[in-house]
Amino acid sequence: MPGVVWCRALIPGVFAGLLSACNPFSDARPMMDEYVERVARVLELEPELSDIPAASQMPRRRDRVLSMPELEMGMLDFLSLYGCELQFVVGEKNSVMGRVMQPLNRLRYELKFIESAEECLPEIEREALAGELEAAIESKKESLPIALWNATWGAEEVETLFTLAKGHYPVAAEGNPVSDLALDAQQLNEAVADLLAGRLSVDLDFAGGVQQRWQAEYRAGQLINSAALVTARLNDATALIEGRLEGRPLCLNGKPNNQSDIVQSMFFSVYIEEIQPYLSDIQRARQALLEPLAQLAASQRSVMPGSFTDWFRQHLSQTSDQGIWAELDEAIASHTRSWQELLGQCGMRPGS
Repeated sequence: MPGVVWCRALIPGVFAGLLSACNPFSDARPMMDEYVERVARVLELEPELSDIPAASQMPRRRDRVLSMPELEMGMLDFLSLYGCELQFVVGEKNSVMGRVMQPLNRLRYELKFIESAEECLPEIEREALAGELEAAIESKKESLPIALWNATWGAEEVETLFTLAKGHYPVAAEGNPVSDLALDAQQLNEAVADLLAGRLSVDLDFAGGVQQRWQAEYRAGQLINSAALVTARLNDATALIEGRLEGRPLCLNGKPNNQSDIVQSMFFSVYIEEIQPYLSDIQRARQALLEPLAQLAASQRSVMPGSFTDWFRQHLSQTSDQGIWAELDEAIASHTRSWQELLGQCGMRPGS
């Protein structure tokens, strides 16, 4: 009984950790590895675990941030705007703090400049100055997509959201781990659409909270890691099933036998009860979070840096036929077909 006494003496956190370590279905990597091994075992084959292709980190910030055109106004012209709100807006930008604005604050400044300049324009009597200010307004509007890109994909906070250093998307997570992030992405898309359409009276007060959540979360990166893992292991299991299909039939003359009963039992107890729920969780989170984030990037494609374009196509785009999500979809479809064909040999085709 000493083992029982020792177990009872364990602090709850350690004991829970040991239970988790003993349960391969509590975390994504051991679960997917275990699945391949069990498929191999019931098919009387040797398991082969392929290398998992490494995903790429989001390009560094210095490669994502776009250079903002600067607007120079002569000091005399600036002083002549006294009495307009624009004077204070420009003064804030030229202050010590204004010179190191974070991207989101720079976007706010650009919008405030346009608004204040348009309000000030009717008060300017000097024709030359009015023309200069009109040109400045137009220039600011033309460069607004750059400020918008920097405030979203050029922000430092988005790197945490997409970090690959936090493992895989959780198995059987309580609640919806991406619900707040998904709402954020939808709200950002609405704001970006308005700004790009010239509707500049957008309230950006919510955006600071969005970036704070980006800095505290890492679900997008976890989903990317899980897509690579699941794709590799489903393909490993599919290769085993196809290997058996090319060799000795699981059933002769379509008649079930002891081995086919074991295979079917494993199919339901492991694939249907453990693997499929995780696949569904990934797909739901992908649809809720990554699809709107992909839209957030795609809507700004006109200013998207080339280094980001390649990463976007491979890791974020939901329509690229060369990206990890297309590879995951194909892996799931191929795996489903292989199971249907294998169990179909015994009259046990799923769904029939």
